[in-house]
Amino acid sequence: MASPAATPQVRVGVGCFLFRSNGDFVTGVRKGSHGAVGALQLPGGHLDFGETPAACAAREVFEETGLTISDGDIHFVTATNDIFKREGKHYVTLFMACRVSDDVQPRVCEPEKCAGWTWHSWTDLQQLASAPDNDLFLPLQNLVKQMPNLDLRTI
Repeated sequence: MASPAATPQVRVGVGCFLFRSNGDFVTGVRKGSHGAVGALQLPGGHLDFGETPAACAAREVFEETGLTISDGDIHFVTATNDIFKREGKHYVTLFMACRVSDDVQPRVCEPEKCAGWTWHSWTDLQQLASAPDNDLFLPLQNLVKQMPNLDLRTI
């Protein structure tokens, strides 16, 4: 019988769309961990034991961008099933969303994990997802396939 440490586990990740009134949202360039280095990601991370997805989103957004968002302003969007074959990892990613002021600017608070934050539109993500050298983190790739017409402004 395999030891518990050797048993593959499904982990829960949380990604948070921080979006402006025009629907543009914050994306960062990944460094390290699993998934392609240089791929675009949302602020987010692992759901901790006993934590709500909204609390996880607020915590991760603050840790990674320095922005404070309130649990009550964070809304569930959907979930994706993400299997990283090369790394042998399996995640269920919960996507959350929170409208932010049009003038906020995220900071890189974890430079070992993120090369920089920029603003993108859903159309940008759709174009990146269809490019041959796709530069999206797997959960975002799966989300674009699952919800091709997502409009964060309706959340």
